[in-house]
Amino acid sequence: MADTLKVDFVVYPEHGRPFTADAVYVPSGKPKSIVIFTHGFKGFKDWGHYNLLAQYFAERSFVFVKFNFAYNGTTVEDYSDLHDLEAFGNNNFCLELDDLKALIDMVENVEGPLPYKELDLEHIYLIGHSRGGGTVILKAAEDTRVKAVATWAAVNKFDQRWDELENDKWQREGVQWITNARTGLKMPMYYQIMENYLANKQRLEIPKVIKNMRQPLLILHGEEDETLPVQMAHDLQSWKPDAEMHLLPGTDHSFGGMHPYEKNELPEAARVAADLSIAFFRKHA
Repeated sequence: MADTLKVDFVVYPEHGRPFTADAVYVPSGKPKSIVIFTHGFKGFKDWGHYNLLAQYFAERSFVFVKFNFAYNGTTVEDYSDLHDLEAFGNNNFCLELDDLKALIDMVENVEGPLPYKELDLEHIYLIGHSRGGGTVILKAAEDTRVKAVATWAAVNKFDQRWDELENDKWQREGVQWITNARTGLKMPMYYQIMENYLANKQRLEIPKVIKNMRQPLLILHGEEDETLPVQMAHDLQSWKPDAEMHLLPGTDHSFGGMHPYEKNELPEAARVAADLSIAFFRKHA
């Protein structure tokens, strides 16, 4: 396989809190399709097997870009894990959509960090995992620069879990605490995320917005997903009947990954998801 190059860079969105990103590609001097990978809730760009995933796509002639949402709990100085709990608590869906816009703007910028001759800007694709799957659907619906989308274990709507929460208590106290099962950290989720959702429902309501999405959509979901039930994939397809859907047997929510991930090959489920996504993007090139 050809040698890949990794470029780390910082993105400066309009809301003012910068975030880190990286791109992996084979520097051939020829334009390549661009895949932007979007992590989910409590995720970050270097989680688990994501660096191996970047390598896998790059070796198959893509520029693979992954990034940390500005308010995901990492900082520009330390993006190795989630530690800025105040930022985490102040994240919301509009901020995440603004981050994606800023990232696409920077990728497209002639004076940006990525060499223009390596980029095929007519073919920008999004992959979103879990909550990020919902975000990439919304972004595609509002940004025609996105040419196709793949969701990996996506949510079907953002407010589906909130019915179970004591919303009155959350509103009254202004915060609820989410335990990160991996680290044991108690992480705040401020009520502002609910206020942001309610104030921007027209932009953020996946079941309605997905019907305005014109781009091809690939829906991948593990049959053994322990976090988001497979029914969510069926729901997404019911709202966008031309979407292609594959349910992956024996596959969990993280497609075989964990953090830290010690092996030097992709988990089998992630490789299958990657191959299906690559074939889908090529079909719609």
